[in-house]
Amino acid sequence: MKALLILSFTAFLIFGGCSNEDNVTNNPAPETATLTLNISGLADLGPDAQYEGWIILPSTAKTGGSQGELAKSTGVFTVDANGNMSKTGFDIDANDLSNAIKFVLTIEPNPDPDPNPSAVHILAGSFSSGTADLTINDDAAIGVDFSSSTGAYILATPTNGADTDENSGIWFLDLSSGSPMAGLNLPVLPAGWKYEGWTVINGMPVTTGTFTSADVVDDADPYSSTMPGPPFPGEDFLVNAPSGLTFPTDIAGGVAVISIEPVPDNSASPFLLKPLVGMIPSDATDHVTYTMDLNLTSFPTGTAKR
Repeated sequence: MKALLILSFTAFLIFGGCSNEDNVTNNPAPETATLTLNISGLADLGPDAQYEGWIILPSTAKTGGSQGELAKSTGVFTVDANGNMSKTGFDIDANDLSNAIKFVLTIEPNPDPDPNPSAVHILAGSFSSGTADLTINDDAAIGVDFSSSTGAYILATPTNGADTDENSGIWFLDLSSGSPMAGLNLPVLPAGWKYEGWTVINGMPVTTGTFTSADVVDDADPYSSTMPGPPFPGEDFLVNAPSGLTFPTDIAGGVAVISIEPVPDNSASPFLLKPLVGMIPSDATDHVTYTMDLNLTSFPTGTAKR
């Protein structure tokens, strides 16, 4: 009997060993490869948002399906106050990475209940020889060219009547022709983004409101008085001053800014994309048209390498 038990146990070990080897052979662990990101110019998004990378597979073009349905996440990361990424290397399925035609960087909520990419695409690029050059101009990112953007503004406070505290308001319009015209020439933004005007007053950025078109009023007037303003983006800084400021004020010597903001926007400060910036002259006077400068060097850029 003892001999029979020994033989049975030996047989179990032999056949059991063969079965385990077959499982390893038939179900090998997927091979991984490392995607390396080198991106400069990104900003700290705070605790409620994070960056997420995505690779796009060739089926995007073949099926005509939406990018979100065919994107595969490469992982999330954050950026600190100095612009340093919390992670730059991401191990993902080697076959997927080898077949990827494009890399896309999005901004996602934290926590994120949706496994698909958000509409806020900030950088993208197509792979060529193993590297994707990432820009906001790519058609899978913001996808528009800001190089022809122009900006103009005047100082005035129309919401409290004429000739009162006129240097305490800014309106993005152009009076150089003798009649009020839109002062901003900006491309149409895709879903997930809006423009926002700002004036830096005594070192503090104060919003003038968000907008999608330069020839209509913006969506807020928290600091204006009771009279109607012109049909353009802008703001009078007359009431409800933020802590640390006193309204009315004189914004001469400050800075006028147009930023591009993600939607939704979890920050009360300007986002890192600021295509137009204008130093308001220290001797600025009301109802004179002043121009803004292109600020495209502030845009983030980088590479994704496989």
